[in-house]
Amino acid sequence: MSSTPSDVARLKAAVATSLHEHWVFFLIEGIALLILGLVAIVLPPIATVAVEIIIGWVLLISGVVGLFTTFRMRSAPGFWWSLLSAILGIAAGIVLLRWPLSGVLSLTLILTVFFVIEGVTSVFFSLEHRRELTGRWSWMLVSGIVDLVLAGIIFLGLPGTAAWAIGLLVGINMVFGGSALMAMALQARTDRRPAHPA
Repeated sequence: MSSTPSDVARLKAAVATSLHEHWVFFLIEGIALLILGLVAIVLPPIATVAVEIIIGWVLLISGVVGLFTTFRMRSAPGFWWSLLSAILGIAAGIVLLRWPLSGVLSLTLILTVFFVIEGVTSVFFSLEHRRELTGRWSWMLVSGIVDLVLAGIIFLGLPGTAAWAIGLLVGINMVFGGSALMAMALQARTDRRPAHPA
């Protein structure tokens, strides 16, 4: 079944209206990620266990915040991608908090997998909506690409980079992700779209 230009116009208007109505939740999640990312950058890995615990809490809290905002905006586009991202953050946080002595190498592998999946979901999320909201999702695309680059840096630097780079890389990831969400939210706030297109 092919879609007509009027169907595409209705979809674009519905997506824009939904984002315009829920921009505050995107902004709150972005600010939370940005703050947590800056905290992760400022607090370098003093000890392996301390870094594991800090990152575990950072991932768990960001996942819980993401899960909350995702369910508050069930009608917003990209619900399943956002839900998957939040669940991954919670799961990674729980694993790191439950087994803090598992070693820096296992932490590095967990973070590499997390960044890969997070990057892929962000890229697909942005590409899925590139036609409806041209330009707006470029920030999310950049965030996903940064996640994949960070995963490559961690993996290729093993085992030497694991001891000093983990906290920094997690912080950079969250700063980019939070900045992307904030930019998207602020642009959605200023967009004026009719709630009921003709």
